[in-house]
Amino acid sequence: MGDGVLARQRQAIILEEARRTGAVRVSDLVERLGVSDMTVRRDLDVLAGRGLVEKVYGGATTIGDRSTDEPGFEAKSVQQQDHKEAIAARAAELVQPGSAIGLSAGTTTWTFARALAGIADLTVVTNSVRIADVLHESSQPGRTVILTGGVRTPSDALVGPVAVQSIRNLHLDMVFLGVHGMADGPGFTTPNLTEGETDRALMESARKLVVLADHTKWGTVGISTIADLADASVVVSDGDLPDDARATLSEHVGELVIADVPTNPEAGE
Repeated sequence: MGDGVLARQRQAIILEEARRTGAVRVSDLVERLGVSDMTVRRDLDVLAGRGLVEKVYGGATTIGDRSTDEPGFEAKSVQQQDHKEAIAARAAELVQPGSAIGLSAGTTTWTFARALAGIADLTVVTNSVRIADVLHESSQPGRTVILTGGVRTPSDALVGPVAVQSIRNLHLDMVFLGVHGMADGPGFTTPNLTEGETDRALMESARKLVVLADHTKWGTVGISTIADLADASVVVSDGDLPDDARATLSEHVGELVIADVPTNPEAGE
């Protein structure tokens, strides 16, 4: 039992440090806590499993300013799902047959990928295995899906130097980006430093950036800025986006598109 208490104490220290600085390194924690590399990595696995940190190469980053029990991909995929589906349907209207597009990893872009089922002759580049699977299952004539290499994160993104290098050699018409947060000042952000670098490479490979973000993303700030608000040609959000967010986004982005979310009389179920 004593070892369990020590483990909880270590994990509390690690979490406090991660929230204070935004990121922690395994090597620094080994020195600070006086335990083995393997012990630190096990502690990070526990914290990541509880949704409190996100593991990256050599350490971990905080999840950001959301609740302390941030869920994983499966749980997040059902949050605001009606809003995400409405956003995905509107965003799909922007895609022309025969174009080359990029999709970042995430639950909103995963929903968007499903909305692309009826569009033929697309070339789609993504750093998400889940999105690549969705596109493969709903393949249309002429559909080409390119999955980048890289190191897979707990949030289902392939990141790191291999991913960045493969993306930088591409030339895309549009990139559809899912974000952890958006705010005036920090812009569009992610809680993962390495994923932020990969998303920036994806953004820079395209002529047009389209950000998909439901209303809950407004005011949330992750540790790493992917892009300034002004870098977005289009932001697609939903009708619950607050008025101050609409005013700020309308001032800075090329176009703000609001998707209508169907009312569901059985929403209380």
